[in-house]
Amino acid sequence: MSQSLSKLFIHIVFHIKYDSPIILSENKKELFAYIGSIIKDNDSFPIIINGMEDHLHILCIMSKNIALAKLLEEIKRHSSRHVKTFGLHYRNFAWQGGYGAFSVSPSLLDKTKNYIQKQEEHHKKYSFKDEYLLFLNEYGIVYDDRYLWTD
Repeated sequence: MSQSLSKLFIHIVFHIKYDSPIILSENKKELFAYIGSIIKDNDSFPIIINGMEDHLHILCIMSKNIALAKLLEEIKRHSSRHVKTFGLHYRNFAWQGGYGAFSVSPSLLDKTKNYIQKQEEHHKKYSFKDEYLLFLNEYGIVYDDRYLWTD
């Protein structure tokens, strides 16, 4: 083949460090827009970004020209610097080192977008830990409990 072609839909989840200040609701819209610009700067396409005060969900189309780990490194590095410009509340803000990333079938895009859009409603019933374990188990991902909830 003379061309490299791909369309990879990825659902990304990551959490703030446990001693980090939470993300205030008045800063979410700007943070999500900024993360969208980081994704675009890395030749990828953001579909939806939403989250709670302690974690984020991103659904995007990943570029064929960047590794997942590099994309997450760029998102976290630049967005944590940007969050600190929101004020003193965020002076010790940081994301955890890890993340979850899950492939999404085109047939499940609408369901995934709806799920991410309705985070506030979803988390009235389920904690982040319950949600994350559900993803790991649904995708058959093997993990070590000793390291799952550490920074």
